[in-house]
Amino acid sequence: MSLNAAFDSPESKRRYVARLFATIADRYDLITRVLSYGQDRRWKARLIREAGIGAADVVLDLACGTGDVARLARAAGARRVFGLDLTPRMLVLATGRGVPPRYVAGDMAALPVGASAVDVVTTGYGLRNVPDLDIAIREVARVLRPGGRFLSLDFNRPESTVLRVCFLAYLTVVGGLLGWLLHGDPDTYRYIPASIQRYPGGEGVAARLSAHGFTNVRVIPLLFGLMTLHSASGPARSIDSRASGR
Repeated sequence: MSLNAAFDSPESKRRYVARLFATIADRYDLITRVLSYGQDRRWKARLIREAGIGAADVVLDLACGTGDVARLARAAGARRVFGLDLTPRMLVLATGRGVPPRYVAGDMAALPVGASAVDVVTTGYGLRNVPDLDIAIREVARVLRPGGRFLSLDFNRPESTVLRVCFLAYLTVVGGLLGWLLHGDPDTYRYIPASIQRYPGGEGVAARLSAHGFTNVRVIPLLFGLMTLHSASGPARSIDSRASGR
């Protein structure tokens, strides 16, 4: 499937993303460090601080990748931590890194978790990659206890046209070079700027969260606004599986 075709429908994006992350799993940590200018770990530590995790909290980390955020949540003292990812290879890599949280394979559009089951939901680079953003947000709302916390770190889509064009051009050039060097396919990491172009960005995601009942929604700019950390409180009342569209 071509890169452009990946965005033809939610199903085509789901298939493309599943194949892409299976391909890049063993290079995932390297790429996140390179494309974040070495700031990735600092941003994830900020996410955990903003989450205010306590000893009684159950934490679910979505699109957990190799487990960076899940391990930080465990180190912060959470009672239980679960990491979920669509890519089995990511979970193998995550499990091999010390005493792990519990990792499970799953889809952010249909979380294998009961309603109001967790206190904190986190995700790093997750929302931008889901086939349907509203379905994923509804699922987060469903599994959070009323008033629970949601934290999301991701690339932003800068509102400034000049900044956006320069940022996407940089990611396209650097991503193409890395894709060619590491995988023999320049489109491998060109997916990132392509997905950003179709992403609502920091304020757009905040509006979606508010529309689905989240409160105290904050948009925290990072790296001069090229990255965004969202922080929000879950809906005040439980959402059953029928309301999530499942």
